[in-house]
Amino acid sequence: MTDPTSDSPAATLRALLAALVKAALIADEARVAAWCREAEEMNRRLSDQDLSGLKLDGIWTLAVREAEAPALRPDETQVSLTMPQACPLPLDALAGPGFDVDDAVDRVRKSASTG
Repeated sequence: MTDPTSDSPAATLRALLAALVKAALIADEARVAAWCREAEEMNRRLSDQDLSGLKLDGIWTLAVREAEAPALRPDETQVSLTMPQACPLPLDALAGPGFDVDDAVDRVRKSASTG
C-alpha cells in the first residue's frame, strides 16, 4: 500500500490516484467520502512539488493495482474492474489548484465503465 505520508511526489500522486479509483469503484458513501478527502489532501501536497519527471501512466497503473486489492473486490459494484491503461486525467487536473474531486471521481468511473 502506498504511504501517503511519503515526501515523494510519485508516492503522493499514486495515493491520490488510488483514492480516486477506490471512490469510483465503491458504492459505500462513507468510504467514498473518506477517499475523496484523502484525494483532496494529496492534491494539496502536490501543489508545490516538481512533477515534471513523473510518468503519469506508470503511476496510474500502480495506483489501479493498489485500489483493486483483493480485500476491496466484493465491494466494487459501481463499475467493471476494467480500467484503461492510460490515466483518464491530465496531470495538471490532478495537481492544480482547481482540483475538483467529484469531477475526478466521475471521470475515473466513466473511464472504467467504458474500458
